[in-house]
Amino acid sequence: MKFTPLALAATLMFAAATAQANEAVIRKALTQQFPGANIASVQKTPYSGLFEVYLDGQLIYVDAKAQYVFTGDVIDLKNRTNLTQDRLNRLQAVKWDTLPLNNALKTVKGKGERKLVVFSDVDCPYCRKFEAELAKVDNITVYTFLYPIEGLHPKAVQTSKQIWCAPDRNKAWDDYITRGSVPNNDGKCANPVEATIALGNKLKVNGTPTLVFANGVRVPGMVPAAQLERLLAANAK
Repeated sequence: MKFTPLALAATLMFAAATAQANEAVIRKALTQQFPGANIASVQKTPYSGLFEVYLDGQLIYVDAKAQYVFTGDVIDLKNRTNLTQDRLNRLQAVKWDTLPLNNALKTVKGKGERKLVVFSDVDCPYCRKFEAELAKVDNITVYTFLYPIEGLHPKAVQTSKQIWCAPDRNKAWDDYITRGSVPNNDGKCANPVEATIALGNKLKVNGTPTLVFANGVRVPGMVPAAQLERLLAANAK
């Protein structure tokens, strides 16, 4: 079937109007079911006639009338890609220029041409594993925000402050992460730990390590060096 330009334009306008109508229906239905929830966006997906809803910092999927809600990750089996996580990474992108990098530990390796921010809890075992992988990567500047999650690691706030207050913060960080050596100070110098906790809460950093790349894309969790190399290449500014 061949469409004239006028018919094609009319078809596209109808599709857009239908999508807008569906969005209004979905927003109304979800607002009734979840009063007070922040529905940031509603968008039609290319699969199964579902709509993606970004609600309170998470993705859910609904039908056109929001009668059915689907939670969980959508996986592209052919490409072995987590479509939900990829979408979340972009929706939750961080404006790099707004990050207070002076409140982070700065480590330059090689020329330091590639940039990475890491939110890390000093007592997080996955953060320690990530640091071992990060050691294999060169030509990078890493900004490490000391982000203790007190509910999981009660001593992490105090230890973070002691690391920051050490004469050589980077060495103190490395000594603690690799050997568990606590700096010999009371942690009472001027430090950004509480400010970093507030920043992480604002950005909804719910776990560590959380990586933020130069283009603002964030990736949660420990990634091996080979995957980190791919992510650095894909998310350069």
